[in-house]
Amino acid sequence: MLFVMEKFADEATIEVSSGAGGNGCVAFRREKYVPKGGPSGGDGGRGGDVVFTIRRNLRTLAHLRYKHTFKAENGRDGERWGRYGQNGTDVVIPLPPGSLIRNIQTNELIRDFSKDSNDFVFLKGGNGGWGNIRFKSSVNQAPRKALQGKPSQTVKLKVELQIMADIGLVGFPNAGKSSLLGSFTNARPKIAAYPFTTKIPNLGVLTAGDKDIIIADIPGLIEGASQGAGLGIRFLKHISRTSALAFLIDLSGDNYLTAFEVLLNELVSFSQDLPKKKRLLVGTKTDLEETFGRLAELTGKYPNEEVIGISVFSGDGIKELSHAFLRLTKEEE
Repeated sequence: MLFVMEKFADEATIEVSSGAGGNGCVAFRREKYVPKGGPSGGDGGRGGDVVFTIRRNLRTLAHLRYKHTFKAENGRDGERWGRYGQNGTDVVIPLPPGSLIRNIQTNELIRDFSKDSNDFVFLKGGNGGWGNIRFKSSVNQAPRKALQGKPSQTVKLKVELQIMADIGLVGFPNAGKSSLLGSFTNARPKIAAYPFTTKIPNLGVLTAGDKDIIIADIPGLIEGASQGAGLGIRFLKHISRTSALAFLIDLSGDNYLTAFEVLLNELVSFSQDLPKKKRLLVGTKTDLEETFGRLAELTGKYPNEEVIGISVFSGDGIKELSHAFLRLTKEEE
């Protein structure tokens, strides 16, 4: 069974603010029998931090679509009788695995959560100011001095998600990627007979045996994608985080014998590491009359590649392909 998550969100802009420190207090003891008591103003509380945490149940950045501002709580001011102000509460921002945090102005990479999934304190809250009790000395028994808390910090960030999937489906527009993804599920990604139907990556989870396999339907590539043509580099980056690749070749198209080479060249132009991934070739639309014999030609041209023919319409080869996906993911373990 395959479950497809739609409304995929892979980028978000947010503004985060730490909490300001509370101000120190100026106060003096005024008791019945101590009319000239010493200073009793407490320190201000510390402001809350901005903390990013990884939640493995999250797969997209959709939760950041409607909330763009995150602010930690300010520290409370100090009080008389030497009472310290309460510290501000941290603001904790959950992100899915594979998220990147960048400075929106400089594009500097601040954190890559594919390499480190520990909680990340991005902005520390401001320290609380000292109360006048801190300034008492032998020469100044009644200080009227206190410090203000340190101010908060505000930063605008760009959050990106480079999807971490087991299998990435790669192919030209209308090669049948969305149809294949949809064939495993009752849900249906948008499918139509015109280029670039898929504008955003679709994620699915294929349960094969006792293993869940995450599949990413990457929007269709075109020649020149590595230079930004078509949907270009924006979606090539997602392929780099998949464990293995399935190249979908439309056997009804005129370029069925050259499509794999063109696709592979685009991946090589983007990253030299992509050709090193485990892969297989999938010849699609084997139910069409014009594809008869073409699967054998494709297999013959690439004797060193695993080639599987499928038809989403008739179901031919789908079970064999799911077993191949399972085998590819086990080879990665």
